[in-house]
Amino acid sequence: MQKSLKSAEYTRLVALLVAVRKDAGVRQHTLAKKLGRPQSFIAKYEGGERRIDVVEFVAIARALGADPVRLFRDFTAEKPAKTERKAG
Repeated sequence: MQKSLKSAEYTRLVALLVAVRKDAGVRQHTLAKKLGRPQSFIAKYEGGERRIDVVEFVAIARALGADPVRLFRDFTAEKPAKTERKAG
């Protein structure tokens, strides 16, 4: 298993998170504020400069109003990104 930030699997994971963010109509800066992180945190993982761990994946999904389990299931099944926004 390749551990590189440039692996096809990691690139696909990042693409999924970017698609969910854009589908939710959320800008990087807004997501960063929700996570209590600088905007560069979002830019770095979306740009492939930084890996995210599973705890960060869950926090990002929830901040976007998406179900992290469903997103991960879609990722592992190699399905296109589907978003589930929370009412509110």
